Amino acid sequence: MAASVKTAAAVCDPTAAVKPGLKRKRIAVGSMDQYEFEDTCCLGVGGFGAVFKARHRATGQTVAMKRYSPADHTAFREARFLEEANCGGANPFVVGYHGVVRDPVTGEMILVMECMAASLHDLLCQRPRGSPPLPEATVRAAMWQLLSGTKKMHDAHIIHRDIKPQNVLIGESHSVVKICDFGLAMSIDERLPYAPAGTLWYQAPEMLLGKPDYDEKVDSWSLGCVMAELINKGRPLFQGFHDDGQLCAIFDLLGVPDDSTWPWFSSTPFAREVMPELDMQLQRCNRLRNRFPETKLSTEGMRIRGAQWPAHMQSREEADGSRRAQAPMVRQGR
Repeated sequence: MAASVKTAAAVCDPTAAVKPGLKRKRIAVGSMDQYEFEDTCCLGVGGFGAVFKARHRATGQTVAMKRYSPADHTAFREARFLEEANCGGANPFVVGYHGVVRDPVTGEMILVMECMAASLHDLLCQRPRGSPPLPEATVRAAMWQLLSGTKKMHDAHIIHRDIKPQNVLIGESHSVVKICDFGLAMSIDERLPYAPAGTLWYQAPEMLLGKPDYDEKVDSWSLGCVMAELINKGRPLFQGFHDDGQLCAIFDLLGVPDDSTWPWFSSTPFAREVMPELDMQLQRCNRLRNRFPETKLSTEGMRIRGAQWPAHMQSREEADGSRRAQAPMVRQGR
């Protein structure tokens, strides 16, 4: 069963394109005539519509085109976030932005992007049954790219809020990974409260608990989930059917936070109502190493994984090691 995607109300609001914190930059709308549209080559389908492959008539460059219905007002918002996260081409681990065009026949807005080979999700699903886990070196190389791309994105004050294998694209040579789909992105500078958004299995616990002032660490959590999935032969680590079930799965493995780490946790409806009703044990121990023994993930790899998950969900020793491990990984690109 696929994890559900939760769309924040702010994202659906037509006025969201000019919220505080997002640069009010005019987006020029180009002509669809400059592209040869390949309706028969569908790259992906989602709640937004569909992505197709196309070719620029003058240059012959292959691009991906994301179509929006005329009633969908999110095209310009996503275009702005993608352009900012791309940093004018200086962020090589975010899919390239090529502009916005309008279909003169249907009136649909179309976001034009770099065309990649496949998604990380597709690659994991295509691996033959019984295949060995991906080599740790491969996982670490991919995570270095994703961490680097996410850092640049956060430096531009953008939170993605829906990082998952389906939103990570892979190049033809399988040597480059890039973050895509900024449909649920937001600016760090937007006014509180922040609404929950994203896909359940990759949502950070503070978002699931309804914390209204979460920050860019929610993307770090999602990256940790992606890394676990890469190590775990494509199986998501936490697979709840609803918010409370997802939180139970997270706390069962990583331990329940206390007021010394999350002073606000005991006042949440989950802590006050759900945990007593389920007679949930206050498991404080982090059992992640039991799930991923050294035969699956080295000590250094475990520390790198910990660098993507907030310190309050780790043991103190692991949190200290995580911060030490992240710096050499980003610097050396191993």
